[in-house]
Amino acid sequence: HTLGQAMDFHIEGVALSNVRKAALKMNAGGVGYYPKSNFVHIDTGPVRHWS
Repeated sequence: HTLGQAMDFHIEGVALSNVRKAALKMNAGGVGYYPKSNFVHIDTGPVRHWS
C-alpha cells in the first residue's frame, strides 16, 4: 500500500462479490476478499487470491 502497488476498496451500490469476480477475471496480481470488512484488496504482486 505505501508504495502505491495495492489498494483496498469497495464500490458503493455494487455487490462486493462482483468486485471480487471482476478483479479475479483480470488474472493480474493478488486479490483478497474481506466481506466482513466490506472491501476487496488488489495488488501488483504475483497472481494469487485469498479470503
